[in-house]
Amino acid sequence: MRRRLARAEPRSDAHESLSEQKFDNAHSESEYPNDIKTEKESDVDVDSELITPPKKRVRTQIMSSLKESEDTSELSETDSTGATERESLYEEASENMSETSDESFDAYEDKEGMQSPAHNHVDVEKTPRRTTKQETDRTPTLPRARANTVTTPKQEHIVKEELASSENEAQFTESDEDEPLAMRQARDMQAQKQAKRAKKPSKPKISMFHRRTQQLATVHPELSDVWDRLRREPSIGPVKKADQPAGISMPLLPFQREGLYWLQSQEASQWRGGLLADEMGMGKTIQMVSLLVADPKRPNLVVAPTVAILQWRNEMQKYAKDLKVVVWHGAQRTQDANQLADADVVMTSYSVLENAYRKMHHGFQRRGRRVKEPSLIHGIQWRRVILDEAHHIKERTTNTAKSAFALQSDFHWCLSGTPLQNRVGELYSMIRFLGGDPFSFYFCRECECKSHYWRFTGNRSCDECHHKPMSHCSFWNFFILRPIQRDGTDKGDGQIAFAHLRLLLNHIMLRRTKLERADDMGLPPRTVQVRRDLFNDEEEELYQSLYTSTTRKFSTYLDQGTLLNNYSNIFSLLTRMRQMANHPDLVLRSNTGAKAGLVENEEVNVCKLCTEEAEDAVSSRCHHVFCRACIKQYIESVEGDYDETIRKSDIVPDCPYCHATLSIDLDQPALEPPAPVRVHGESQRQGILSRLNLSQWRSSTKIEALVEELTLLRELPDRCIKSLVFSQFVNFLDLIAFRLQRAGFRICRLEGNMTPEARDRTIRHFMENPGVTVFLVSLKAGGVALNLTEASRVYLMDPWWNPAVEVQAMDRIHRLGQHRPIVVKRMIIENSIESRIIELQNKKSAMIEAAIGNDESAMGRLSVDDLRFLFTL
Repeated sequence: MRRRLARAEPRSDAHESLSEQKFDNAHSESEYPNDIKTEKESDVDVDSELITPPKKRVRTQIMSSLKESEDTSELSETDSTGATERESLYEEASENMSETSDESFDAYEDKEGMQSPAHNHVDVEKTPRRTTKQETDRTPTLPRARANTVTTPKQEHIVKEELASSENEAQFTESDEDEPLAMRQARDMQAQKQAKRAKKPSKPKISMFHRRTQQLATVHPELSDVWDRLRREPSIGPVKKADQPAGISMPLLPFQREGLYWLQSQEASQWRGGLLADEMGMGKTIQMVSLLVADPKRPNLVVAPTVAILQWRNEMQKYAKDLKVVVWHGAQRTQDANQLADADVVMTSYSVLENAYRKMHHGFQRRGRRVKEPSLIHGIQWRRVILDEAHHIKERTTNTAKSAFALQSDFHWCLSGTPLQNRVGELYSMIRFLGGDPFSFYFCRECECKSHYWRFTGNRSCDECHHKPMSHCSFWNFFILRPIQRDGTDKGDGQIAFAHLRLLLNHIMLRRTKLERADDMGLPPRTVQVRRDLFNDEEEELYQSLYTSTTRKFSTYLDQGTLLNNYSNIFSLLTRMRQMANHPDLVLRSNTGAKAGLVENEEVNVCKLCTEEAEDAVSSRCHHVFCRACIKQYIESVEGDYDETIRKSDIVPDCPYCHATLSIDLDQPALEPPAPVRVHGESQRQGILSRLNLSQWRSSTKIEALVEELTLLRELPDRCIKSLVFSQFVNFLDLIAFRLQRAGFRICRLEGNMTPEARDRTIRHFMENPGVTVFLVSLKAGGVALNLTEASRVYLMDPWWNPAVEVQAMDRIHRLGQHRPIVVKRMIIENSIESRIIELQNKKSAMIEAAIGNDESAMGRLSVDDLRFLFTL
């Protein structure tokens, strides 16, 4: 603005001379009316009228009329005096109009698309030529005064106000800043607005989270200082050691005695229980058995996975012989409540507990009508309820979790080496089971209603206070889970919520690691190695074909915005890619592949002994198929020779596959190859081997890598080294077993469909027979609650999304009682989805350590970006 005013002065001088000349010409023409030209005949005036904005034309007409009236009234005086007054008056009007109309000219030029030159200096002496159209546009000239123009007092008053405002604007000093007036004025107006805002004290903005927090604190005053009270309450740390219980035959290690002291202290506190989260293999079971012996009040209930029931029973029989133990499992379990109430410890599984709860609340069909059956185990008031591997109830909406919540006891305990596996929300189920108030309650923001249960009949109103569901909230979700999901763990409300979570866990959880207690445990070192192999040419071609098809489907879901709606479909696509990395037959010869017509499948019965197509096939009571000749030879080898004098007829042989008590009819008719084995009208799984042509079957890169590793162990001086082989796919274990038996290895297997007795016999067969060197274990069935210290090698054949599951599998051998160095090998195919899963596992490991460990690293979850990363080459 200042630069533009500085340039306007020479333009106004030149304009003064030209305007005076035009003024004189106007008067000379007014003396000769016949020679006066109209406005339409004057080119310059027409251009000025067209280019000049309407408001400016009115203003210039008023100015010219005012000047003409003044000049006419003084024309009778001397010509010199009139000329002088006209000159000064005209000069003043020109200066004021050039200043006040500068902004109007800029706005009008912008509207018409014209551009003003940087300088438009006019020298009257050197340029006596006629003013051009462009100069007329850029020079704020006054139009020729009209002869019959009459001004009113109101118009004169308007002109005087504009002249006064122009004088105020003229107070700007000259400057070299090339800044338009509009920008300067806009900046000044913005500064004025900010100054006004600074004068008025602004009210602090309250987020929805804090507004609802205030509402809860108003209705429920006990929630206003819940975290402060928890912070002031000292947490019970294992600083002291309990005495050795007299009823335990084995001496407890120092950290186990500290754990026993913490258990007893927690039962005396307001929590009346807690979460024992020591790492796997540190003796959580013996610590809890010591608590049961120290307080012999009965009855106590232990809920454990099926595979761990007999392990609990064996340890109590071995180290606490005075305890009376009842296993409430299987179809023959007792229905006498008095028998359970008289026992010191009652053992059951999660599946039996869920079944009893479902029959009690949902009922079952009997003779065409639904019948509800009262639960025997839920009707007893227990002294203690102990959940072993408590992460089985991590999903709070499942019947398994609800059945655990419905148990009644004085004390509640959770045992888990991996309490947090995927996300923070999984901890709620354990908090809910422990019954912490108010951390596991639902609260109403409109009244004093609070409850452990979400009870809304028809999802319309609360059954107790009749308020809407939107007025109720879960303490855990509102104060911990949602802030962390919304803001993360390193900023805002999420950081505060994560600190509150750590504070809560410090009061209810005790966790020690093997590294921290290495001196007390004396465990050998554990080495984790990753073996990376490459596909062969045929496998590479098949994998790339499947990868292209899978990526196309993923891109379709991503483009349509339906990615999370098709989560199950995406998981199926990822599973197929993982199976292809193990062996192509897992995809091509699967039931899905057979239905799709990928290959021609013709099922046959395969003998579990010779792993060939069964000839004259027979089936045992445990539903395994054998050649009639093979099973006869096996029974004779167990009982002894044909000589009756040395035959051991009193020995009952085990099934060579599952090691359950063998019961088979050797005179039964042979099974037809096309017909599957049926049990009570239902088909029994015969495995992928029944769909293969075993004479032409080819192995895979990963299976051959495992055979190479196991063969190298045979060359070591210690030939009694035993190995565990874990996989998540039972069909893949079938292929591994077939290949290892062909290579001369003696193996045994642990599957999820085995009974507790069969599992126990299988484990003892592996532990007691030096010739059995390989144990094939399903990751879901045997990844927890196993003590297999006879083995010192672990092979993880396929990575899992959850790293905690793999850590559980590793610790089946790295635990108390192990004396050999441990080597864990993860078998990975490079340039496949498995290498990306390894990277995602690192994120979840960081999340676990951040929540329950001492690591403050960021949380991790399988997000949309993670899924996109999995489908990227």
